Formats: sequence, C-alpha cells, structure tokens
Amino acid sequence: MIGLGTWHLELTDSKAAVAAIRAALELGLTHIDTAELYGSGKAESLVGQAIEGQRDRVFLVSKIIPSNASRKGTITHCEQSLKRLGADHLDCYLLHWPGPHPLEDTLAAFEELVKSGKIRSWGVSNFDEDELQRALAIAGPGKIACNQVLYHLGERGIEHAVIPWCEANDVAVVGYTPFGHHAGGESARVLARVAERHGATARQVTLAFLTRRESLFAIPKSTKLDHLRENAAAAHVRLSESDLAELERAFPRGKRRRGVAMN
Repeated sequence: MIGLGTWHLELTDSKAAVAAIRAALELGLTHIDTAELYGSGKAESLVGQAIEGQRDRVFLVSKIIPSNASRKGTITHCEQSLKRLGADHLDCYLLHWPGPHPLEDTLAAFEELVKSGKIRSWGVSNFDEDELQRALAIAGPGKIACNQVLYHLGERGIEHAVIPWCEANDVAVVGYTPFGHHAGGESARVLARVAERHGATARQVTLAFLTRRESLFAIPKSTKLDHLRENAAAAHVRLSESDLAELERAFPRGKRRRGVAMN
C-alpha cells in the first residue's frame, strides 16, 4: 500500500500543499500521514483544509511528540490534533519515537482514546524490536497497529529484525522517506533495467520493492502532480522473483543496527 507523507508541507505554499493532498486523494492515495511536530501543527491544519468534506475517503494518521505523551498529555494533544484536522477521530495515532514518559502511561491513554472513539487504532514510530517487544508486553497482542520507520533502498537495516518481529506479531511496517537513497553507478543501472522491463519508472520500481510484502507500506512525500501520479501507478507494478533478486544484490541490506533513525 502507498500513501502520502506530509512532513514537508510546512515548507510549501499553503495553496499548493492543499492542492497536492486533494490530488493525491483523487489518485487513490488515501492513507494520509501527518504529525503535531510538522510545522508545529501547520501540516495538520493544511491536511484538515484539504480533506474538508471528504473525511470518509481518508485513512488519517497523526503522531504525538514523546515529550507530550504523558497519560493526560496524550489525551490533550490528540484532541488538539483533531481540532487542527477538523476531524472527530483518527484512524491511527502514533507515538513519534520512544520518549521520557512511562510507556505504560502513553499506551493506557491510547486505549482511553480508542474507547472514547477519538482514535480507531494506535501504533508506534521509530521503535526497534526490543522497544516493540516492551510495548507488546504492556499492551498485549493485537493492539499495536503499525511501526513507522525509515526504509529505503539504501537503508534496509530493519529487514534484519524489525520487519520479522512485526510480521510475527501482525504489526504493519510503514516506511517513510522511501526515496532517501540516490544511488549511482551499477545500482542505478540495475534499477533502470528493471524499470524498463516493466514499462515503469525507477520511482515506481522503488516503491514496488519497498511494498513487496503484504506487511509493508510506504508514505512518500510529494507536492508535484507528476510524482503523485507515479506513486499511485506504482501499485500496479508486479516485480518477479528475478527482479527482486536483482534488486537485492544491487541494494544490499547492510548490517543490522541497534535502534532506528528518527523523523
């Protein structure tokens, strides 16, 4: 599945940002990811403007800054996000990264928000497998909807342990910054060859690779209509086993890391 990330919107002209989100929806990119951190709430406000009158078409996700994620603070900040978004609920609410407040308190607040109907589900972001295991021990199975993490062709470290843990525990993996690696040389030529075989672009093959398993999602950011069209069309690219093997060799996953990057 491919959606739309919005961590860049505060740097974009407001009208262009709103137009881009609406264009994404028309193209079927209905998973919209935002956060209170982005532009200190500006991105959420722009998303709210863009989805006004069509909330039912959107799978809406936002994130809370860890320093705000006390039990009481989580409730308050979720309500503030909803107000900026002009929405009565979020489809998923995430803890942006592990933080200073007891995780037990944050997750208890998430459950309160589910019970009150203000969120439909909750997840985490930038958690490694040890942190995910701790969240599972607190919340119990079937509660963590997703883990949002850095994932692109040049940064595949989560494939060592994070993705296997998530798949074993029915947790979706949402990759951000999917175009974060701009390879040159033979790697770029391999990507171009695979794209040519499919009548696709390198961008589309990248997204197809990063969402090649049922558990994997991607949320590229873009305000350019041609990029949004490319992103949407990537859902129709079906990579063969030989394609995948070729890309695996060209973009090796590298060493396992402790911890994950943060955005």
